[in-house]
Order: sequence, then C-alpha cells, then structure tokens
Amino acid sequence: MTVLRPEGAETPEPPPEERKSRWNTADLRRRVLIGAIVVWAVAITVLVAVRGGGDDGTPAATAPSAVPSASDAPLTVAQIYQTLTPSVVVIETTGHDSRDRAEAGSGTGVIANADGTVLTALHVVDGAETIELTYADGTKAAAKLRSEDPSRDIAMLTPEKLPETLVPAVLGGGAAVGDDVVAIGNPLGLVFSTTSGVVSGLNRKLNGDDGGQGIEGLIQFDAAVNPGNSGGPLINDRGQVIGIVIALANPSGAGTFIGIGFAVPIGAALGGTGEGDGQSPPL
Repeated sequence: MTVLRPEGAETPEPPPEERKSRWNTADLRRRVLIGAIVVWAVAITVLVAVRGGGDDGTPAATAPSAVPSASDAPLTVAQIYQTLTPSVVVIETTGHDSRDRAEAGSGTGVIANADGTVLTALHVVDGAETIELTYADGTKAAAKLRSEDPSRDIAMLTPEKLPETLVPAVLGGGAAVGDDVVAIGNPLGLVFSTTSGVVSGLNRKLNGDDGGQGIEGLIQFDAAVNPGNSGGPLINDRGQVIGIVIALANPSGAGTFIGIGFAVPIGAALGGTGEGDGQSPPL
C-alpha cells in the first residue's frame, strides 16, 4: 500500500541502527576522497621536483641552444690587425735604373705558406738587385724571386731566413660589393699601418702603361692605400686574405689615394694567368 504524506509533514527518523550504518558509509567515502587528494598532491610535487620546472615552465635539464663560435663571427678592425700583422712583411729593394743610378724601393708582402713563401706585387721587386724582408718581430732576411706572373702583377719570394715564429696568413674567401675590408701595409714608410673600408666594385679593369690589355677581374675598394702598400693583403672581416693590393687610381697621376684602390683576387694571385703589361700608377 502506498502511503501518501501530507505536504509539510515531517519524515520520521530512521531507527538508530540505520542511522549508524549511513554515518559509517559517508565517513568511509570522505576518507577515500581525502586519501585520493593527498596521493594526487604528492604525485604532482614529485613530478615538479624531478623535472625541476620553474616559473617559465622550462625543464632544468633542457640543453642550451648552440651559439656561433668566435671564429665564425665578424672581427673588428683591431682584431684583424692583431691577427694578420704577424703575417705581413716589409719589403725593401735596391738596384740601378736605366742610367745606372742607384735606386731603392719599398713595398709590402704577406706570408702565404708554411714554408715562408711571401706573396707580393711584381712591380715591388721587378728588376731589384737585392730584396730584404723585415718581419713583424723585427727579424730581417734576404729573399729571392721565386716566381712571377706579369699578367697579374704578382710575384712570390723565397726568404733565406724565417722568423722564430712563422705565421702564414689564411688565404681565401670571396668578395661582394659592400663587404667590409681591411688593408695592412707600409705606406710612405709608415710600417705596419692599417686602414679599413668596403668593397666598392668587382671585375674592374686597369689598362697597361702602354695602353695594352692590362689586368681584369680586380677588386675595387676604398680602404686608404698609398705608395708602399703595394703587395700587401686585402682582408675580409673573417681575417681571410681575399686579395693582393696592386694599384690605385688617380686622375692627377700624383700617385696619392683618392678613394679608389685595386687588388688582385687571391685565387688569381695564386694561380691566375693572362696577358698584360701591368697597371698605372703602381703603389
């Protein structure tokens, strides 16, 4: 029989045994829930401790990203100078002119090989009776012409003596218009001078003194060079010799720098061939 209770009527309390059973069940559920929360909290704490997570969520064990090595980064002019100066030499020559009058000249060279071979401009040593090198450490040595390439105004010298510490230059590297470059040389007797600028043009051509074919494929640059720089290195911002300085352009013919210098690319200087009678005016 279904018993209908009037609205608002109180529900009679269950017997004590039933109330006790309900309390035991609720207490058990509460204890299980609290235990589960504790276990979950401990698990999260252990996980964070093991991973070492910080506020930014980055695990402590993550390896740092790679960074470029110092040798790959561009060098300052001061760093280039310090690196390349031990590879640069002062060249001094003596001889006689067509009237048998004594004459002397000077220029620059760069150590291009571990055997001490010096690369320079041919017109620096052309016709010289004596050639003397002065290394950065002050060591002096006589040298002889080893090979020459008149078509590129390039010569190689073999020294009779090497410095206590021989430092060949790093040769190579291309050139692009706008690239930073440094020149090291001995302009006007001011030994081991450095200047800086940029590559101004590529594949330039200089006519020979007699209007001949001249030299093609030259690097044009605006780092200041003057007589005495000839034969010296043109260097990029990685410390690589990218060319050998051979000439400057000056409409007045005075042989002083006005912002246009020329260098034979290092690849051509080391093995290029061609025809021509040199350039004008030489440094």
